[in-house]
Amino acid sequence: MAQLRSTDPAPMTGPSAGLSGRRRVQAFAFGGLLLVLSNFSGPTSGMIDIPVTFFLKNRMHLGANDLAVFKLWVGLPLILGFVFGFVRDRWSPFGRGDRGHILVFGGLTALVYGAVALMTPSYAVFLGGLFVATMAFKMVSSAIYGVVNTLAQKHAVSGKMSSLISMGAFIPDLISFIGGGMLSQTIEGQGAEAAARVLFYSAGGLMLSIAVLGIVGPKWVFTETRHDIPTVHFMQDIGRIVRYWPIYPVMLIQLMWQFGPLGSVLQYHFVDHWHGTDAQWGLWKGIFCGGFLPVFMLYGWFSQRIALRTLLWVGFSLGVVQLVPLLMVRDAIGALYVAIPMGLLGGIAQAALTDLVIRSAPRGCQGATMMLFFAFYELASRVGDLLFTWIYDKHGGFNPTVILAVIVYILILPVLLLVPKRLTATRDGEVIEGDGSHQPAAI
Repeated sequence: MAQLRSTDPAPMTGPSAGLSGRRRVQAFAFGGLLLVLSNFSGPTSGMIDIPVTFFLKNRMHLGANDLAVFKLWVGLPLILGFVFGFVRDRWSPFGRGDRGHILVFGGLTALVYGAVALMTPSYAVFLGGLFVATMAFKMVSSAIYGVVNTLAQKHAVSGKMSSLISMGAFIPDLISFIGGGMLSQTIEGQGAEAAARVLFYSAGGLMLSIAVLGIVGPKWVFTETRHDIPTVHFMQDIGRIVRYWPIYPVMLIQLMWQFGPLGSVLQYHFVDHWHGTDAQWGLWKGIFCGGFLPVFMLYGWFSQRIALRTLLWVGFSLGVVQLVPLLMVRDAIGALYVAIPMGLLGGIAQAALTDLVIRSAPRGCQGATMMLFFAFYELASRVGDLLFTWIYDKHGGFNPTVILAVIVYILILPVLLLVPKRLTATRDGEVIEGDGSHQPAAI
């Protein structure tokens, strides 16, 4: 019987257990800064994704389904994110753990961005460059999410950390989608090469700043999150994850929740049928993300007072009707008006689902679990993009895609019954009964 090394503290009894006031501030401030910077500079962030997709649509004349194929190829490393998370959980570059991952792969991602910036914009350059950048970037994000997940589990702050993770993703999205929409109109013109150069140099600079944070960040954070390095053979670890039932419902819910027509279908419909501009499309995505933020900010407070089970049921009951307002839109301005209520309707569900995946991660595999969670996001959005663009182009246009997505959202509700009750019965700060994340896990 092999075991995981463990120096876990005694079980926590309150929301601040195990973290002093100073360390609590450090953990949330440092984790939040890493999340914000990485979500600004990732290859699929709005600041890069929107200009690139409009360049391919308007200058290379790609159809909706062709663009979905491009995104699928670029997103393959994201769909295989579990592999990167699993590597993070088992490998410690130069013996420095997550600090080493952030330093090495943050610098490598910056170098790839620099190389793309020096080339003439084209389909092949964007495809090859973004594919390689995404592979390097996934190691950075695996380390970042592994750090915040481990801290949240050890100190029973999954609700607060879910709020931080969600805001750390959506604030950069709000800004970068709006900025990316405006920048896309520049990259289409005569200054396309110069605009692309500025775009990728800026993203590269942000990645370098993340690498620097890997050097100067609080030492205790990285030390604490490396106490869970497994000593068993990697095939045994894979078997342990496969046999760990709690991750299955949360992954299935993620797959269904991210299955919708808000990617290429909505982009093409927004521009071609609602007659919106590139900048308005970026604005719509930014406003949509902004609609989530008030709920995310309140979620940390909700989670201390309401059990996760209730938050999940309320959140996904509201989420069922999230896309319905799109059926009533007739032009780009109308779409902008419904973006905020759509975000508000999905906010509790999104935050509660992130809370659940933090609680569901098996001990010592936090990085792999988080990356698997995001891999299901990518799988649902990219494969869904192919299906929905096919329906959009060949079988009835926009409305059938919305109706199909609503049906899938309704089916999430019975899946909630499969979630182990012990994971959802507590509020933030209360110890989960029988929680293996606080006990040495035997294989």
